[in-house]
Amino acid sequence: MDQSHTLYAAFAAKIDAALAALEKEAVLPPHATRGSVSVEPPRDPSHGDLATNAAMVLAKEAKTNPRALAEHIVAKLTGDPLVTSAEIAGPGFINLRLAPANWLSELHAIAELGADYGRSTMGAGRTVNVEYVSANPTGPMHMGHCRGAVVGDALAALLEFAGHRVVREYYVNDAGAQVQTLARSAHLRYREALGEDIGEIPAGYYPGDYLKPIGERLAQEFGPAYVAAPESEWLDMFRQRAVVAMMEMIRADLALLGIHHDVFSSEAELQAAKKPEQAEAWLRQHDLVFDGQLEAPKGKTVEDWEPVELPLFRSTRFGDDQDRPIRKSDGNWTYFGADLAYHMQKAQGADELIDIWGADHSGTVKRIKAAVAALSEGEGKPIPFDVKLVQMVQLLRGGEPVKMSKRSGTFITIADMVEEVGKDVVRFTMLTRKPEAQMDFDFAKVVEASKDNPVFYVQYAHARIHSTLRKAGAEGIVPSADALARLGEDELALVKFAAQFPREVEAAAKAREPHRIAFYLYDLAAEFHAFWNLGNDDPAKRIILTQDRELTAARLFLAAQIGQVIRNGLALLGVQAVEEL
Repeated sequence: MDQSHTLYAAFAAKIDAALAALEKEAVLPPHATRGSVSVEPPRDPSHGDLATNAAMVLAKEAKTNPRALAEHIVAKLTGDPLVTSAEIAGPGFINLRLAPANWLSELHAIAELGADYGRSTMGAGRTVNVEYVSANPTGPMHMGHCRGAVVGDALAALLEFAGHRVVREYYVNDAGAQVQTLARSAHLRYREALGEDIGEIPAGYYPGDYLKPIGERLAQEFGPAYVAAPESEWLDMFRQRAVVAMMEMIRADLALLGIHHDVFSSEAELQAAKKPEQAEAWLRQHDLVFDGQLEAPKGKTVEDWEPVELPLFRSTRFGDDQDRPIRKSDGNWTYFGADLAYHMQKAQGADELIDIWGADHSGTVKRIKAAVAALSEGEGKPIPFDVKLVQMVQLLRGGEPVKMSKRSGTFITIADMVEEVGKDVVRFTMLTRKPEAQMDFDFAKVVEASKDNPVFYVQYAHARIHSTLRKAGAEGIVPSADALARLGEDELALVKFAAQFPREVEAAAKAREPHRIAFYLYDLAAEFHAFWNLGNDDPAKRIILTQDRELTAARLFLAAQIGQVIRNGLALLGVQAVEEL
């Protein structure tokens, strides 16, 4: 079955056909703009099953009022045997009530499409580069990286499911002062591995025990050759080897979360290839970079601050409060300057760019977006570029803050978290809030078996469905679509909610908000649990009725398809659906 035959897509096609007919009848002008026409559930379910804004959107082009146009559209729809009523509401919305056959057809669609139910062609194969994590390669992955990693990975999966070609990218910051400090810290551990008592790690160095294995590797490779050698002889070599070892550790940490990138781009290689110089030359040609002096920092006087001429990007043209340097006074590139070149490189292989950043980078967003817009337009290929900001996570245990880690000595690592509560709990929990909202991650709460724990609540719905299927199977009853016509209003209400999944996928992908899928799954689980609980009050509402095997088989078919939708949604979040708890 083609995905376009799922219910919302099918009715969008029906309305489109009605509008096309009205064009032929000259009620609508030729080629009326239909891009903003929507088909969705009405806000109040009592108003019907579907609502469309077609008349509201197209009335101006039709040179009439929305209600008058709505009457023409309603006339086209009321003859459809799958529409039981079409009513005009308010200023011109159209509410539709659908025949039960629609919902039974949707159950068949879920069963036939299986893992592809909800998949969309909306992205039309456009290439989207999603850059996420990109942590400095100076230590193991910690909680400061976790939320952005999960959001980025879920967004990449969502966009792929919605028809985009996705490139998952990690930008390795292997140039600059921090990786030089890493090299010096590795040199200390190298000397320690050779038997030297290095004493207390100096302030500013990386103190974690995770550097000990790197020191041991360096000692095995070089012996004592660089113990007393001047820094100039070993710094760059130790930096390269330390970064390689750190990236191996980071990849392993991310793999614990089920995260794998397609591309790892090196800042050092970018600079060696003179990409920042190329970006600067283009920006100068277009008067977007000039040589000038920064204003004195607030609180500084002329006596304790010396103005220096630097190449400045004209970020004030784009709403920034001052122009920003792309190089430092020593000639090295600023983070901003290097980022410009990196984004220019990414834009050459993508139709769209998305970056997932920590909220502490919010001040950089406007100027980097402005610079990328200028560069991509100059190349003749304007590239949409979006930055998603992710707030930090506060770690708690029973409401009390958690700070220490066995592995790093200073912070909780991703490995610590996954070891304690599991990959699926971490991933789902990270998507239970909007990324821009603050989040608490309480080790006690996320494993709690209660409705207040979304991870448990959704997984419990899936496990409950499988438990029911197993129990019925023991009675010799299997799911069957033969008697779906016997399903009543309560069952159809559940199908109606499940049928929203394809449009939720498209809406979430369009908004670049994977957390919408987690929210939807929680609501779907709530609908299923409510349906299940009907049987507690009325035995005739139970899924398994041994005295009515035909109706039981139909209800099992329904339950199996709800389980399929839950699995599909969890798969987008990178979470395995469990069959028992």
